[in-house]
Amino acid sequence: MFSECTLDFNSTKMVSVMNTIDTGHEDLIHDAEMDYYGLRLATCSSDHSIKIYNLKSGTQSLIADLKGHYGPVWQVAWAHPKYGNLLASCSYDRKVIIWKESGEWTKLYEYNNHDSSVNSVAWAPHEYGLMLACASSDGTISILTNTTDASSWDAKKISNAHTIGCNAISWSPATSPLPTLDPGNSLKSNNVRRLVSGGCDNLVKIWKEEGDRWVEETKLEVHSDWVRDVAWAPSIGLPRSTIASCSQDRRVIIWTSEDNINWTSTILNTFDDVVWNVSWSLTGNILAVSGGDNKVSLWRENNEGQWICISEVNKGQGQMVGNEQRAL
Repeated sequence: MFSECTLDFNSTKMVSVMNTIDTGHEDLIHDAEMDYYGLRLATCSSDHSIKIYNLKSGTQSLIADLKGHYGPVWQVAWAHPKYGNLLASCSYDRKVIIWKESGEWTKLYEYNNHDSSVNSVAWAPHEYGLMLACASSDGTISILTNTTDASSWDAKKISNAHTIGCNAISWSPATSPLPTLDPGNSLKSNNVRRLVSGGCDNLVKIWKEEGDRWVEETKLEVHSDWVRDVAWAPSIGLPRSTIASCSQDRRVIIWTSEDNINWTSTILNTFDDVVWNVSWSLTGNILAVSGGDNKVSLWRENNEGQWICISEVNKGQGQMVGNEQRAL
């Protein structure tokens, strides 16, 4: 089971196993990500490799086996297709690698300016340009920006972002609603770039770009143990921002704000075990949660503002999932 990847089909009523892929990985799989069109799957593993599959009509075929890391690969992330077929990966080996498909998949760029494991990578909304955020156990966050050509990148670093280490990173949407219900208002461009991060200091932090540097805008303190994942919800036209965070304290917390400065916390649920991952649906109204209880559950907010579990499925018999094995 350690070398298999299960794809789940989700609706508001049920989750059922749609397909199980024997990836051929020789060790634990830490991440599996579909591309923008849902036609390709990238997986990464403690066997130091990244594999890419074509998915078609319930079948899959391996098209690339990428080797360039020298430690467990924790996470992969697809760039928006307007920039071509680009995939970022991060590893215990302290490196971030950007891969590009030009006939064959090759290494486009390697970033090795972290002093410890790089635990999370996230591409910015495509409206911001080709930008990649990287979170590391050395406590820093790096923001890589493509400059003149595909192989040239500018790096900025947020030092001491989280004491002990940074575990997760996520970008705010590129568009945000105007903070009124005036019918004449609509989605507008959000010129202020923001990130949310989670760390080993039990904190969720929001960062804002100011000129040529990134500054801490807000510190959110509710979790009582390491924050393992954060996810900023897509903008769906509502006059508020929403962030989900999960922790080793077994809780998932939903943070909401009307102005991105004052945030209100709601405990979605306290689970039976550590929670490793949270992920929003494309419309931002359903949250997927996975953790040490070996289950994936889907949650949706009802009209009374309560978060209701609408579906749940067991992951299988594997005991170690997600980023459980990331460097501590």
